[in-house]
Amino acid sequence: MNKLLIFFAAGCLGALANSLAVWLFGHYGITSSMGVAIAPSLSAHWLYPRIVWGGLWGLLFVLPMLQSRLLLKGAILSLFPTAIQLFVVFPMMAHKGVAGLDLGLLTPLFVLFFNLVWGLVTAWTIKFVK
Repeated sequence: MNKLLIFFAAGCLGALANSLAVWLFGHYGITSSMGVAIAPSLSAHWLYPRIVWGGLWGLLFVLPMLQSRLLLKGAILSLFPTAIQLFVVFPMMAHKGVAGLDLGLLTPLFVLFFNLVWGLVTAWTIKFVK
């Protein structure tokens, strides 16, 4: 149970880092300069569900693979929330087209990058706590 709590908390911290990266890229116009319409406002309403979902995704770290290469594991596991965002959330829930392409052609690359931030921060946090 202790490991699950660590993984959840690390996932929450990773999600906070991910969310701040998304917000900063939008705030400073990086996404819009690349033709991608992702620029959320930093609010509790936007942030809270992202942190909870990040914690839930952090539970993937319980999978017994690459235990000695935690950062690589984080990079690989970040592909799961990326796939869900691109192929479930954007097209079915947000109605932004497959892979969020209605937001811009580079949207999949930004989603991949932002979720990589989540995976690496989560992995680093787990490594630091252990």
